Amino acid sequence: MTAPTYPSTYPPTHPSSYPVHVDAHLEAGLNRWLWLVKWLLAIPHYIVLAFLWLAFVVLSVVAFFAILFTGRYPRAIFDFNVGVLRWSWRVAYYAYGALGTDRYPPFTLDEVPDYPAHLEVEYPEHLSRGLVLVKSWLLAIPHYLVVGFFLGGGWYLGSEAVDDRDGNLLWNSGLISLLVFVAAVVLLFTGRYPQPIFDLVLGLNRWVIRVAAYASLMTDDYPPFRLDQGGADPGDGRLELSATGAQAPTVPPGPPGAPGVVAPPPPPRAAPRRGWTAGRVIALVAGCLLLLLSLGLGAAGGMAAYADQVARDDAGFVMSDEELLTTDTYALVSDQITIHTDSSTADLPESILGDAKIEATSTGGEPLFVGVARTAAVEDYLDGVRQAEVVDLDSTDGGGLDPEYLVTGQDAPNVPPTELDVWSAQATGSGTVSVVWPVEDGDWTVVVMNADGSADVTADVAVGATLDWLGWLAVALLVAAAVGLLLSALTMTLAVRGARSGSPS
Repeated sequence: MTAPTYPSTYPPTHPSSYPVHVDAHLEAGLNRWLWLVKWLLAIPHYIVLAFLWLAFVVLSVVAFFAILFTGRYPRAIFDFNVGVLRWSWRVAYYAYGALGTDRYPPFTLDEVPDYPAHLEVEYPEHLSRGLVLVKSWLLAIPHYLVVGFFLGGGWYLGSEAVDDRDGNLLWNSGLISLLVFVAAVVLLFTGRYPQPIFDLVLGLNRWVIRVAAYASLMTDDYPPFRLDQGGADPGDGRLELSATGAQAPTVPPGPPGAPGVVAPPPPPRAAPRRGWTAGRVIALVAGCLLLLLSLGLGAAGGMAAYADQVARDDAGFVMSDEELLTTDTYALVSDQITIHTDSSTADLPESILGDAKIEATSTGGEPLFVGVARTAAVEDYLDGVRQAEVVDLDSTDGGGLDPEYLVTGQDAPNVPPTELDVWSAQATGSGTVSVVWPVEDGDWTVVVMNADGSADVTADVAVGATLDWLGWLAVALLVAAAVGLLLSALTMTLAVRGARSGSPS
């Protein structure tokens, strides 16, 4: 007898197959009411997936550089990222991405043979080092536009005119959500999930997952602009899974009358479950969290170093940018500055801030007065006086700040501010006026006026403090960031290496 021949690849190739295989089957006897609370039941999965997707993003960056320099997607990272996509697909299939099953999704990255939703991505032995630079942000743009309508993000483009009078969008759902909602209503009243809707929903989800895998650099094959409806992937037929979770190969039928052949067991395949144990997944996620924390500490340390070395003026004060404040009132006043401490150390505020500095430059030609006094004394002086309190500084489209004022009072001041003795610190002059104020406990208010007490106050104002400890803070943050980065790299490397070797945890 002539020895039978078998497909040379696994899964078997097909002229129309795509290396991302998404399959599912609609379970019979779905509960009419359960879908109403699946949003609540799925919360544990959403929480876990939030951390898994954090690790997915970090590992995708690592994979990007690995592909760029070696042309290969590290297998352990590939298996983990496919596992995250698979987990997400099962949760979406259970919840509002399809509502195709009432069986609660398992908490695992592995393929589960008897679960009604499956996802496999064929491992690429080689990936283009050039395409990796443009796949996610450029080549996939046409698909992003299509997928946006499926998921809802692109719906706004076609419904911008359907706003209510307050400018709120009346409907921002995607096509998948809309179809699933229709199926849920039908299920509620009839007890049956419409098969045509199920087929279309599976086709739309299959399109989305293919694009997600392509954008995640898992394949160089461009996703087809094709809606493959139905639960069975059209490339290879329905995913048939053995008890070990492997896909059963399809054997081409022999000629009529030829004796039947039995396919041999599928060749071994490095499965995520062999390496990505729960301990390694937790270690990987912890390493990613530590990485983000370290990057945050590094950014804060860099900002502190910049402020300490660059933002200080010649007198050693860390100064803010100048902001133009203008009003037709007689006085500009700050919001109440409260400095209180429960510590018995009387100079605690001074030890934190050091000396404070208020700098104002007249832009209206009038000599300026700048003073700091107890809030109660300022309120007595400006009682009934038309004044503008700076209550907020809103960001503008151009990147600047737009001051918001609270105007009160109607009268002019009885005396110019220079004739009062209530000021803890004050300065008067033309051009730029600077006030240095040793910070103390209490309630304080900063006042900017024309020196003669006239209306129409206009000035560029900046504030600052000595902050003598800022340099040490920058060093501490940068050292902590460096240590955190080393620990996170070590943790993630050990987790990935352990998953690659498949050795026990």
